[in-house]
Amino acid sequence: MRGAASAARDWLRALWPVPIAVDWHERLRVVCGAALGILLTAWLCHHAGAGSAASAWPWLVAPMGASAVLVFGVPASPMAQPWPVIGGNTVSALVGTACVHWIATPELAAAVAVSVAVAAMFALRCLHPPGGASALLVVLTGVAEPSFVLFPVLANAALLAAVGVAYNTATRRVYPHRHTARDAGAEALDADLDAVIARYNQVLNIDRDDLKALLEDTHLQAYQRKLANIRCGDIMSRKLITVSRGTPLAQAWALFRTHRIKALPVIDAYGGIVGIVTPADFVRAREGEEDAAGQDAANPGGAYPRNRPTPAAKPEIVGQIMTRKVQVARVDRHLAELVPLFGGSGHHHIPIVGDQGRLVGILTQSDLVAALSGSTATPTVPAVRAG
Repeated sequence: MRGAASAARDWLRALWPVPIAVDWHERLRVVCGAALGILLTAWLCHHAGAGSAASAWPWLVAPMGASAVLVFGVPASPMAQPWPVIGGNTVSALVGTACVHWIATPELAAAVAVSVAVAAMFALRCLHPPGGASALLVVLTGVAEPSFVLFPVLANAALLAAVGVAYNTATRRVYPHRHTARDAGAEALDADLDAVIARYNQVLNIDRDDLKALLEDTHLQAYQRKLANIRCGDIMSRKLITVSRGTPLAQAWALFRTHRIKALPVIDAYGGIVGIVTPADFVRAREGEEDAAGQDAANPGGAYPRNRPTPAAKPEIVGQIMTRKVQVARVDRHLAELVPLFGGSGHHHIPIVGDQGRLVGILTQSDLVAALSGSTATPTVPAVRAG
């Protein structure tokens, strides 16, 4: 018995709508837009229809109220675009007049008009919920003249859509909604999204590109949340390979080749970082030697001055080629603060320091990618202290 009561409560609770997640600025924008759209449409059609042959007909049809909700309330919806507004209402009204002509029973005419109107809107890619109301309105009022489709239905819909374009654009809403070109680099995501939509097999009241953008923004928000809660000490590599100033270059180079690493922190006797050496430092040192040798060969006897001075001696230890200005981060620093360093300044590895500036780990781009993907496994790098 309790289970049935609980199920009933859950069912009733499901009927309660969720809050509409827009602030009062957006609500006011929608309200003012709907008022302006109906006002201008009604005023222009009222004056245009006065004294004409169609003056006996209403100058504004009721389905325009529902169309206004879509045009100004959900301008990104595929059902609210100008073609569905104009085509959906007009085609449905035309179907309604045909049913009035050919079907004598009003109940049957109403059912056929709405169903055929929906089928026609599907076929013409102008599915618009108020279109069903337009078809039903024509049948219930018994209007059989096709001219009713042109005025007031077509005139109402076209004017409302025109006001929607002007108002939504003025209030910084994209309308009509443009389809973005497919990104060649995102073909896999596009294919996956298309497959999911096809499997869902229901009409979506959201544009496909908007749905894709929402998914991408959701993933970005999730990444930012992860980064905001992760500190450098949570994901850094703790098993380090380090060298000292006096480590011979041959030994340092052997460490690069053996362990396939991209940077060697240079530390002092107290564990403080004093520099960093990378394969690029070796390349620059080698180029300096070759330049000096070439200038000596081209300048026998010192007949003219060299373009750059010759090093006092050939570099032999790490301290002679290392980079002394090193970007470091504290172990308790949030990972989100380091993303710009990896993304914009070309850093591939950042030494992490603890108390008294002692080196406690190193953070690489691979660690950052692992953190974003939910993996925080520490790489298994052998502990080596050279020199």
